[in-house]
Amino acid sequence: MRVHKLTFAALAVAAGLSLTACQSGNDNAGNGQSDPSSTSAASTGGGSDSNSSSTGGGSGTNASDRSGTSTGTGTSSGSGSKGSGKTAGSGSGTGASARTGKCLTAGLKITAQDGTIGGDTDGTVVVTLTNRSGHDCTVAGYAGVDLKTNAGSLSAKRTGQETVSAVLKNGESTYFPVSYPLNTSGGSGVRITGLVVTPPDETHSVTLAWPGAASLPVTDGSGSSVKVGPIGSAGQGG
Repeated sequence: MRVHKLTFAALAVAAGLSLTACQSGNDNAGNGQSDPSSTSAASTGGGSDSNSSSTGGGSGTNASDRSGTSTGTGTSSGSGSKGSGKTAGSGSGTGASARTGKCLTAGLKITAQDGTIGGDTDGTVVVTLTNRSGHDCTVAGYAGVDLKTNAGSLSAKRTGQETVSAVLKNGESTYFPVSYPLNTSGGSGVRITGLVVTPPDETHSVTLAWPGAASLPVTDGSGSSVKVGPIGSAGQGG
């Protein structure tokens, strides 16, 4: 019986110890406490996460730097595009303005009409140049003028007036005079059959009907009595 009592007592002590251990574990769980080794492991894990996060941040910063470099490259590309735009602007804007060419015969409508005023000793034919080229052009100086006659071609002399360069806008006109002596001799004189006009600095001419008096007086051949004024001049004989 003594042996059985000791055995029961030992069992009771063991059960008590087991119950105490369970309660201690529950109390620690309830208080949020953990085993030091477990806490150490968690702390180590947290440190690892922190380092990873820090490393990740560094990697992210580097990625940001690389992204900035890429953006810089994009800006450089944009700058190149801007430079290209400047080049294009320079080709179509400044170049077009600087290349206002001379007025060509093909781009001009050339007409002539009598401009003689009663009582004048000389006759005047006014020649009109109208720009129909579709763009502005520059005109200056003297046109070439030849009268076709029954005695051959007669070239007009320049009056010697100063010339001025001017831009003739599309659709606008300019004028110059051709003066000639009137035939008051009573004779037939030299019959005029046509007027040949060559714009300044051109080699192509146009032939027009002569709108002035029918003839010129016969001269001694000492020189042309027909004169031409500069482009843009007005008045009888320039």
